Amino acid sequence: MFLFNVRVYGILVDANQEVLISDEKAESASFTKFPGGGLEYGEGLIEALKREYMEECNFDVDVVKHLYTTDFYEKSSFNESQIISVYYEVKAKSDMHLNIKKLPFDFEGEALDGKQQAFRLVPVRDLKTDDLTFKTDQIAWEHYLKSLN
Repeated sequence: MFLFNVRVYGILVDANQEVLISDEKAESASFTKFPGGGLEYGEGLIEALKREYMEECNFDVDVVKHLYTTDFYEKSSFNESQIISVYYEVKAKSDMHLNIKKLPFDFEGEALDGKQQAFRLVPVRDLKTDDLTFKTDQIAWEHYLKSLN
């Protein structure tokens, strides 16, 4: 039985003021979120975030600052665990060589391990809270926007 599921995510805004988001399909559920994922045993938050960006996006990031940590109960959408999510502002250390899509859920090819993923860059001014699937991402995005003021 899972008790806690610690997740770490990075909000990356590029020089064109576009935010990187990930459209994914896993276990027959489709969702839009920020890149990141689960902490592995023996890993710190920053280390996990850098690993997740390398695995998902194939580039290194620097962590700029902490933005938000879950402060309410959130049950996982996939199992019985309680989600604890930590969000950081990140910046790319190298060029992003991603196949950026224009349309949501524009997947290519077969699913790998039952998962499909596509990336989009959305102007900061155009990304609405409701465009993000999970409540934790929505709140983290609101915290990011407030940090701009």
